[in-house]
Amino acid sequence: MRFAISYQPSFHGLDPDRLLDYARHAEACGFEGLYLPEHVATYPGAVVGPMEIPTTTPFLDPLDCLAFVASATDRLLLGTGVLLLPYHHPVTLAKRIATIDLLSRGRLQLLTVGVGVFPGEAAAVGVDFATRGRRTDEAIDVLRLLWSGEPANYAGEFYQLTDVYSFPLPHKGCAIHVGGSSLAAARRAGRRGDGYFAGGAIPPQERARQFEAARAAAAEAGRDPEALEYTRWGSIDLTEPAVEELASQGVTRLVVSASSADPAEQKDQLSAFAERFGL
Repeated sequence: MRFAISYQPSFHGLDPDRLLDYARHAEACGFEGLYLPEHVATYPGAVVGPMEIPTTTPFLDPLDCLAFVASATDRLLLGTGVLLLPYHHPVTLAKRIATIDLLSRGRLQLLTVGVGVFPGEAAAVGVDFATRGRRTDEAIDVLRLLWSGEPANYAGEFYQLTDVYSFPLPHKGCAIHVGGSSLAAARRAGRRGDGYFAGGAIPPQERARQFEAARAAAAEAGRDPEALEYTRWGSIDLTEPAVEELASQGVTRLVVSASSADPAEQKDQLSAFAERFGL
């Protein structure tokens, strides 16, 4: 089992020194990587479950933050949880991601993409909410073509390329994980992703169904289901039996986050977790 951490700017703070201190401490503790979330815009009525997101909730750009963290760390892998792929043009995004991966010497390996859940956020960037799944499929294909080093030719519903090149390439290739809490996301991960990052609050039986759907989709696409990584969220107070149970379900990576807003307590929580699991 591998363990990574998440930094939530709206909870852990916007101060750049706090972000770097959190990341450096996680690296010193032995955590594999650091994830940051994305929302490009907020609006009244954006609801997650029973909770409405305040319009003033701050969300930093995750790729800019990861470039910042990369310059101050040496080993920590860089991840998004999740990057809202249909709200980015894949040609410009391919350049941004490749640049960060190259300058970090190949550490942008936990890129996780999703389709987004807020119609108003899609509208704010001029994207038809109903098309976001199809856009995501095409964008993943375009990213991989642009990172192949060969001329990218693509004729899709949303993106068209003719003999397009994008250099420099990523340092050693960028993995693309797919995040989400639906069967559609799981199948997308199997067909196109290097891993599935399951989200949402859903029953264990549905979790198992989704992961099996991801593996089946991989097999149907002629890909190796065994190579598909399986990432899940976990709590900072996870016990060894709980981790063993998740491992038995096929989980290969757990992402946790400090539950305290106090920087000193955050460090203590990360240190205690690392000691408990021998990181």
